Amino acid sequence: MLTHRSRSGIFRTLLPCLLATLALSSLPARAQETVRREWQVDGVSRSGLLFIPPTAKSCPTPVVFVFHGHGGSSRNALNSFGMDKAWPEAISVHLQGLNTPGRLTDPEGKKTGWQSGPGELGDRDLKLFDRVLDSLKREFTVDARRIYATGHSNGGGFTYLLWAERGEVLAAVGPSAATGPRQGKGLKPKPLFHLLGENDPLVKPAWQEAMILQARKANGAGEGKPWGTEKRATLHTGPGGNDVVVWRHQGAHKFPGGEAVAAMVRFFKEHPGKQEP
Repeated sequence: MLTHRSRSGIFRTLLPCLLATLALSSLPARAQETVRREWQVDGVSRSGLLFIPPTAKSCPTPVVFVFHGHGGSSRNALNSFGMDKAWPEAISVHLQGLNTPGRLTDPEGKKTGWQSGPGELGDRDLKLFDRVLDSLKREFTVDARRIYATGHSNGGGFTYLLWAERGEVLAAVGPSAATGPRQGKGLKPKPLFHLLGENDPLVKPAWQEAMILQARKANGAGEGKPWGTEKRATLHTGPGGNDVVVWRHQGAHKFPGGEAVAAMVRFFKEHPGKQEP
């Protein structure tokens, strides 16, 4: 049990970070810092754009990985998600995919993307995730309880793959316009925020609904109810905070951005991971 003295010490330690966070949230996001970084993975140079808040070295900082869709780029992910604006207190990581055969389009793999299943392409993208997260932990004060992943389309599918293969390090995930492992293979209880376009001609809504059902089963999440004042969102409450929120919009396959990202960030903030013993 914490004594009054120890509680006071923790408060004194955290107070500068709390004040810095309040000041940071009032600044224009791009007035802070976006940098390009490179990493070597199995002898291949990989890159990404990182948004880094100025408090990242001194204060416990959440991390959000953002994955572009097939044929996209790290710059696309930075601009379309706008995670740096929606959550300027977090490090947001926008990695660049490599040429990848697509499941639904581009079978010759002339466009950029991410591996779809475990073991594919030498697990190059899972290894990239590991490499980048390790480098962030060494350079910044990463809050290990608040590491998240999101992505659109093929990037959303990779987000589901990360849940299945790296779920132990993630606090929650937020795929968009995507499906994941068949029959929910490898999914263990984890908070999920899924963005679904009800007129998506590429990743059919029925396919996504089937994936959401598997995710709900993995989480033990029940029937839906409104999620606060979010008119487009349905909350399926799961035990231990492993909730599923489905945010439906009338759009097609294009990432909705804006209020959808704001809702995702709200969900992420409400679902930190468990404190390690």
